[in-house]
Amino acid sequence: MRALPAGWMTRQRTAVVHVLVDCRDFVSAQELHALMSASERRVGLTTVYRTLRELEACGHADVVRDETGERLYCLRLTRGHRHYLMCRSCGRSLPVDSEVVEAWADRVATESGFASVEHTVELTGICARCAPASSAADEEEALCPPELADQVEPRSRAS
Repeated sequence: MRALPAGWMTRQRTAVVHVLVDCRDFVSAQELHALMSASERRVGLTTVYRTLRELEACGHADVVRDETGERLYCLRLTRGHRHYLMCRSCGRSLPVDSEVVEAWADRVATESGFASVEHTVELTGICARCAPASSAADEEEALCPPELADQVEPRSRAS
């Protein structure tokens, strides 16, 4: 974890960090900005984006992408890289044990001769709170839309 630059913690950036600390799950810059506005902390959206990017660059924030590719941020309270399991329905996140992934990435780097290897692992699912509501949607999603049915070749059952 890299130290933040001297003089970095301005009043506005401190406000961003304070609101981010109160977030239980990952939030987008725009969501964070809206939370700040609702709590009457006036900070520009550009400042929110810049603050989050610097926190990420220094290792003080974890970042994941949602299904649309938007970056979501969570303050990193511990040292080291973390992985999360995120609910596709409500966005709830849960840190997961990732020692196996980290060991695998280190082994691949060593065996290939690469240095400074980075990786991204995204685990998504439906949390227990959302599971009953999502089961009907999952069944609908599994069906091929009628307009595409004649364009899709059936899958072979042989592997």
